[in-house]
Amino acid sequence: MTVIALASDHAGVDLKSFLADELKARGLDVLDLGTNGPASVDYPDYGYALAAAVKDGRAERGVAICGSGIGISIALNRDPAIRAALCHNGLLARLSRQHNDANVLVLGARMIGLEVARDCLAAFLDTPYEGGRHAGRVSKLSCPPPAGGPAGSSC
Repeated sequence: MTVIALASDHAGVDLKSFLADELKARGLDVLDLGTNGPASVDYPDYGYALAAAVKDGRAERGVAICGSGIGISIALNRDPAIRAALCHNGLLARLSRQHNDANVLVLGARMIGLEVARDCLAAFLDTPYEGGRHAGRVSKLSCPPPAGGPAGSSC
């Protein structure tokens, strides 16, 4: 069964719970990496935990949430195995899958409402990666350039 990892800071707890229910309604397994309450926490900790879950195969994809989505997105994208896309609408979520093979959807809980989040999640889950002309570019995202060289040349 497909496992989707969820992680949020304190600002994203309610949206995370809503999206967990959406995922379960689709018959997907949810790996909830926290946090689960309103006490202030540090979003990088949850971003790193989600990145590890996707990287080590405990989850096929992930959804990360913080207040704006920016901080947790930065934390996630520090791992070369992660392609986290901060999305504000379904079109961006669809394009992040089609063109960038995003493996983590990032949402800003204070930026979007529940219906937009639901649309983003549906597009993220239902859209396949196109590959083709995008494949070379996407491979460069996981293979940083050596000093002074072109991306992808050291992999």
